[in-house]
Amino acid sequence: MTLLVGVAGLGAIGSVVCRILDAGVPGLRLEAVASGDPVRAAARCAGFATPPPVLSPEALAKACDIVVDCAPPQAFRSIAAPALKHSRLLLTVSAAAVLEHPDLVTGAQAGQGQIQLATGALLGLDAVRAAAEGVIHSAKLVTTKPPRSLAKARFVIDQGIDLSNLRAPLRLFAGVARDGARAFPSNVNVAAALSLAGIGPDRTGLEIWADPAATRNCHEVTVDADSARFTMRIENIPSDENPASARIAALSAVAALRRLTAPLVAGS
Repeated sequence: MTLLVGVAGLGAIGSVVCRILDAGVPGLRLEAVASGDPVRAAARCAGFATPPPVLSPEALAKACDIVVDCAPPQAFRSIAAPALKHSRLLLTVSAAAVLEHPDLVTGAQAGQGQIQLATGALLGLDAVRAAAEGVIHSAKLVTTKPPRSLAKARFVIDQGIDLSNLRAPLRLFAGVARDGARAFPSNVNVAAALSLAGIGPDRTGLEIWADPAATRNCHEVTVDADSARFTMRIENIPSDENPASARIAALSAVAALRRLTAPLVAGS
């Protein structure tokens, strides 16, 4: 059986997902795409072996078995709601947007489809989920990024913070994941994902740093649980198109899609 995949959003992440699907992934077929800019989306797919049609989010949900949300966080609801209404699997890279729309999660729990997070920009969530089956005493994420990766963040703009001539590391935020996800919706999906896998957005600690010496988007997780204590660190190469995103984020979505039809799946 071949699963039909629709991709919403053809930016730095979605365009990579579409290109890999067009090249061929066993058991999956790129059926259609959706975009806030249909002309640009069609142009990006013009050279594909099988250029997909550009549909509305509603039509995408009707036509596809799986909807992959790669759009900006503000478009999440317009993509997720029709996908869940039609009982589709919604694969999203926007963990921060999931936190902002708990009613959609409630709808999924009621049997209207399923939401899955593609979280390749943060390692070890299988260990966090396992620890959450017991008792997690604390969980914290420290994110450090080059200033250019944070320059367009809502919090930075609203606070009038100039990162263009930063000389030393600057802590921009210290608090919990829920507040951080609202202040930096396009930058800390990793914090939202960690909180959803573990002890929730109001108990998961978060620090965000801009460091002029950093060349990669770095995330360090520390978890203390009754089953294990562990620290994990990942250094992601920023996307050429959008430095707020990591290259591995798009590959994470593709890996999550492959799991759906793979004869063997490694990791929980």
